[in-house]
Amino acid sequence: MDISGVSWVNGSLIEPGQKAILPNDHAVIVGDGVFETLQVHEGRPFALTRHLKRLKNSSEGLGLLPPDEKKIKEAIDAVLHADPEAGLIRVTWSSGSGVLGSARGNNPGTLIVATQGRKVWPPSECIHIVPWPRNERGALTGLKTTSYAENVLALERAHQRDCDEALFLNTGGLLCEGTGTNIFLVINEELVTPPLASGCLAGITRELVLEIAEVVERDITPEELSDCSEAFLTSSTRDLSPISRFDDLVLPFCPGSTTKKISEAFSELKSSKTDP
Repeated sequence: MDISGVSWVNGSLIEPGQKAILPNDHAVIVGDGVFETLQVHEGRPFALTRHLKRLKNSSEGLGLLPPDEKKIKEAIDAVLHADPEAGLIRVTWSSGSGVLGSARGNNPGTLIVATQGRKVWPPSECIHIVPWPRNERGALTGLKTTSYAENVLALERAHQRDCDEALFLNTGGLLCEGTGTNIFLVINEELVTPPLASGCLAGITRELVLEIAEVVERDITPEELSDCSEAFLTSSTRDLSPISRFDDLVLPFCPGSTTKKISEAFSELKSSKTDP
């Protein structure tokens, strides 16, 4: 993946090597911030309105005053002008500088908008179910925050086991979500996905799939994976990505007919609407 790109911080484009944020910014100190990652499609951010809405919800859920949407849009225009080949845009909003601990300061927040090249995903992905549960009743449940160390550890464990993504169960032992993905499965010819009550993030691509396909949101047990004929992941960087196996369990179809059908419908949606 191309990790080069440009960054905009609190009103200005940042040159490589230039100081960007204070070392006591709370996003750095304790992960006290929220973010969104958007795919750039045909030179424009895809589903921007939905992403900004979720950023606002995450900010309010974390007790932060949401960032100014006009500034975010201006920053996006600036970084795309500076990096016309960008594949991804990340918008990060932190509580600003604070003490070297959990207590927040009274300083203005820090707004960062950065670009990066698009990652090329494999034709299908292998999933490792990690032993650590997602807490569906936690204070951060449903919020897209910068506190991602749990995801980093889970993904590293998956990679060590020759898998591409990690899958969390929740405290009830039910399927929840990946480190940056939502999951859909075809079980007994029915397309299902865990409900938001499972503790999973309300993914933007997940939301769009729910609108273009017939999907049942319900609790899913790990034992049901043996009845799964096909499955796929969704995320803003992947769109839809077929799953070939869960640890040692190989799926019969990858991609299956349902995955192909919804992938085609999603591609048509992207072609017709930049901001669905």
